[in-house]
Amino acid sequence: MNNQELIAKFEQIIGKDNVLTQEHKTEYYRSGFRSGKGKALAVLFPTSLVEQWRLLEAAVAANCIIIMQAAKTGLTEGSAPSGNDYDREVVIINITRIKTLHLLEGGKQIISLPGVSLHQLEKSLKTVNRAPHSVIGSSTIGATVVGGIANNSGGALVKRGPAYTELALFGRVTKEGKLELVNHLGITGLGDSPEEILANVEKGHFQPEQIQESDAMASDREYNDRVRSVDADTPSRFNADARRLFEASGCAGKLAVFAVRVDTYPVPEKEQLFYIGCNDPAKLTMLRRDILSQFKHLPEMGEYMHRDIFNLAEKYGKDVFLSINHLGTDNLPKFFSLKAKVETFLKRVPFVSKDLPDIMLYWLTKLFPQHLPARMLEYRDKYEHHLILKMSDGGIEEAKKYLENTWSKQDQCDYFECSGDEGKKALLHRFAAAGAAIRYETVHANDVEDILALDIALRRNDVDWVEQLPEEITKDMVMALYYGHFMCHVFHQDYIFKKGADTKKIKALMLKLLTEKGAKYPAEHNVGHLYEAEKQLQEFYHSLDPTNTFNPGIGKMSKYKRNCSCCG
Repeated sequence: MNNQELIAKFEQIIGKDNVLTQEHKTEYYRSGFRSGKGKALAVLFPTSLVEQWRLLEAAVAANCIIIMQAAKTGLTEGSAPSGNDYDREVVIINITRIKTLHLLEGGKQIISLPGVSLHQLEKSLKTVNRAPHSVIGSSTIGATVVGGIANNSGGALVKRGPAYTELALFGRVTKEGKLELVNHLGITGLGDSPEEILANVEKGHFQPEQIQESDAMASDREYNDRVRSVDADTPSRFNADARRLFEASGCAGKLAVFAVRVDTYPVPEKEQLFYIGCNDPAKLTMLRRDILSQFKHLPEMGEYMHRDIFNLAEKYGKDVFLSINHLGTDNLPKFFSLKAKVETFLKRVPFVSKDLPDIMLYWLTKLFPQHLPARMLEYRDKYEHHLILKMSDGGIEEAKKYLENTWSKQDQCDYFECSGDEGKKALLHRFAAAGAAIRYETVHANDVEDILALDIALRRNDVDWVEQLPEEITKDMVMALYYGHFMCHVFHQDYIFKKGADTKKIKALMLKLLTEKGAKYPAEHNVGHLYEAEKQLQEFYHSLDPTNTFNPGIGKMSKYKRNCSCCG
C-alpha cells in the first residue's frame, strides 16, 4: 500500500486524532531531548496493547522502520529518528498513553505496561509501603519503567544496580520478516492469540496461581555483591555490560515491549542523611572502600558533587529546586512536557528564541531569596568535594560510628547530620545539578559553543577518580563539572566549551583517554545515536532485530534493512 493508504490504516486502528502527520505537529516527537532530529511519516498514539499490536502489524506489513517511543527523556538521541537518510519510511509509536499497572503479591512485584512512569509507580507503591527501583532523580521526571529496562538505566540508589528483568512480554520481527509475540512474563493461561494475550494482561485477567515461580530474575539480585567488590578491575555497572543484556533488558527499542514484570523493595523504617565535606579526594576513596567492604548495611545513596557544580546548580538550577520544593513532583511531568512543546512552537516564531521559557525562569528565580541551608553553604566555602550519604535502619548507627571515630579525625574532612529539611534540600540540589549546565549554555549562548555531557563508569578499584585533562582539551574549556553516584563509581561529567571550540575533536580525545583508563561509557543513558556500540552490544541488537526493523542506526550501526531469511 502507498503512504496515504497506510495512514488511513493507522487511522482506522486508533482514530484520526491519534495519528499525527503534519511536520509542525510531529516535530516534538521527531526530536531528541537535548539534540538530534529526523524524519517520520507519522507519529502514532495507541491507547491499548491491542492497538499497539495492530499498529505494529500494519507497519511491518508495509516494510516501515519502527521507533518505539516513551517519554523521550534519554540524552543520547536514542528515542527519536536521526537524520533523513533512512531507506524506508519511519513510523514512531508513542506508548505513553498505555498506563496500566498491576501489583502482584501485595506489591512485591509489579507488571508495568509501556506507558507507566517511574513517578506513577512510586506513588502506587506508597499505598503498600514498597519502593521502586528508582526514586526522583534526573531520569524519573516522566521517564517510564519500560524505558529504564530497555536502557539498563541505573540511578542513585546504591543497592539496586541497573534496571533489569528476565520477565517480559514483547513483539519482535523474525529473520523471515514476520511479527511475533513472545510471552516471557511467567504467567500461564493468558490465551492463544496475540490479541487475547495482550488484552488479558492489560485488564489483569489472571489469577495468582497462574503466576509462575522460577529462577528468572526480575531485578539485578547480584548487584549488592558486585558493588562491594572494591578491588575488581571492572566497573560495577554500565549500559553495554553483557551480563545484563537479556531480551527486553537493554534492548534499546530493538523490540516492541508490551509489559515487564519487575521486583519492588521494602521501605526502610528510618533514614538519615549525612552531609560530608573533604578537600582530599584520597580520603573520599578511603571512605568509599571502607563503607562498601566493611559495613554490614549498604547505603541507600552516596551522591557526589564537586564545588563547581554546587555553585552552578545554586544559580542555574534554582527554578527546578524551587518548583519541586514548593509544588511537589506530581505536576512536574506535565509541566516539563508542556515546556518542551512551547519550545517546539517557538522554533517557528520569527525573531523569538525557543529558549525564552528557560531564560525567563532563570531571571525570575533571581527574585527569590537564598534557597540552600546555611550549613551546606558553609561546607561549599570550606570543601571542594561533597558527598550526600543516606543510610537506613541499622546502617545509620554504623555510619555515625565511622564518621565520628574515623572520618572526623582526618585532616580537611568533616560531616554533619542533616535535619529533615536539610536532607530534603541537599538531595534537591543534587537533582537540580543535572540540568544546570544546559541552563548555563542557554543563558550564555553567545559565549558557549557546546556542552559535552558524558556519563562514565570507572573501574571499581580505580583510586584516581579525579580527572586530570591535558592542555589540548582544557585550553578551550570554560569549566568542567563533576557529579554522580559515588559508591557505584558512575559519574556525570559536563564540559562547557568556548565559542569556536572543535567539540567533536575534543570528544574523540576524551573518549580515547577514558578507554585507556579502563572506563566504560555511556554508563546510564545508552549509546543512542551518539556513541558507537561495542561488539557484544551490536551482536545483541542483531539477535533481537535481525531485519533491522526497530530503531535502526543506534550505536552508529547501519540504518538499512537486513535480509536475514537466508541465515541458518
